[in-house]
Amino acid sequence: MSGRCPVLFVGAHNSGRSQMAGGYLRALCGGRVDVRTAGAEHADEVDPVVVVVMAEEGIDLGAVRPSVLSPSDVVASDVVITVGGADVCPYFHGVRYQDWEFEDPAVKDMECVRAVRQEIRLRVEGLLTDLPAVAPPVLPPDAATAGSAG
Repeated sequence: MSGRCPVLFVGAHNSGRSQMAGGYLRALCGGRVDVRTAGAEHADEVDPVVVVVMAEEGIDLGAVRPSVLSPSDVVASDVVITVGGADVCPYFHGVRYQDWEFEDPAVKDMECVRAVRQEIRLRVEGLLTDLPAVAPPVLPPDAATAGSAG
């Protein structure tokens, strides 16, 4: 285990909102979060408009490929955030769930997708302030004894 908090974003197809949320969390977490995304249904690619508006923020989703949600994805997560597809996300005891509602950016114009992007960024920034309570930093085994050399 890496000691990083595993967070999973679940979308309807893993081609829009979940990818934006995952992209922001990866960019803003400073490496303290293991970020994954999945979709309730298959998609061939991340929405090209989403790729463009995230690139405007310096986040490259061009090589990212959507994946389909599996129960093991959920079990391996401390936090599961649904941004579409909440009704098909399996529930497991011990996993913290959140449901974030955003307009679906699929087949929307660039301005609509930018507005959704900004809403998602604000939610991700809020999540980052909450994550230390979920997954405190894990110190290496010898950190407790460091500096107590005799």
